Amino acid sequence: MNASTPALTLARARELVGAFARLRILVVGDVMLDRFVVGRVTRISPEAPVPVVRFHGEQCRLGGAANVAHNVAALGGRPSLIGVVGADQAGDRFIDQLRTSGIAPDGLVRDPDRPTTEKVRVVTERNQQVVRIDYERDADISDAIESAVIERITVLGDRANALLVSDYLKGCVTADVVRTLKTLDLPLLVDPKIPHLMHYAGATLITPNSHEAEAATHMRIRNELEARAAAREFRYRAQCPAVLITRGEHGMWLSDAATELPVPAMAREVADVTGAGDTVVATLALAVASGASLVEAAILANHAAGVVVGKFGPATVTPDELLATF
Repeated sequence: MNASTPALTLARARELVGAFARLRILVVGDVMLDRFVVGRVTRISPEAPVPVVRFHGEQCRLGGAANVAHNVAALGGRPSLIGVVGADQAGDRFIDQLRTSGIAPDGLVRDPDRPTTEKVRVVTERNQQVVRIDYERDADISDAIESAVIERITVLGDRANALLVSDYLKGCVTADVVRTLKTLDLPLLVDPKIPHLMHYAGATLITPNSHEAEAATHMRIRNELEARAAAREFRYRAQCPAVLITRGEHGMWLSDAATELPVPAMAREVADVTGAGDTVVATLALAVASGASLVEAAILANHAAGVVVGKFGPATVTPDELLATF
């Protein structure tokens, strides 16, 4: 076991990040539209003990696997996104948002039998969330839609340098979808959900958070010794060669056959942790595709997460912002 995390020099970070622009990352998973209704709390309703929010404005952002692809693009990479949206107004709005972010919608499959996954948050001007409304159907996609998703993987996978699964348990990440990705013989990174753990067997790297790692291993993670033990057990249960457990303010723990070490958290003022895992896995995929070791990739991802948690909502980080942290 290594006692501490090796340093990543600014020169090496520049070399790795400089390579991002030529890399294609195929992102497959559950796409979402994050809609923020912004207003000011003026009083408590006389009808019920709830705040009355006076509407000021509204904004939409890409969420779920789409936020991962957006992070790849913001870091200079070239993402392809495969996911499922409904044949509804939210789906149209999602595609418009995708195009605005410079991501082609050609990997999307539209399913008339399910709504676009949409999370509507009512927030105050001070970014305090009042309520969230979810529009979704989380059953697995139908056989016909799954076949369409697999067909897009076959077409777009030929151009990729690395593969990334963003699983939110909304139905797109099925066993056959992941099995198809494995046949492409490319680095495969997974942001997991534990009910699908066995789908991911053989993936290059899986990135559970502490709660997910605890659920998968039935072990507590309160310190680095427990993180090491849980990471070993997670690798065994998931049948994967490497795991990176994200631990919030406690940083990360990286474990593979040759390395077991902590990656300390970056000291940052936290505004919102929403989407930080998306930033982590996007940075990891680009770094691995650029030739970084898993240690170097984890350090870069840790720095990227440190930037994005200082922003509100699902956010991204640019190469300049990332390199400025070294």
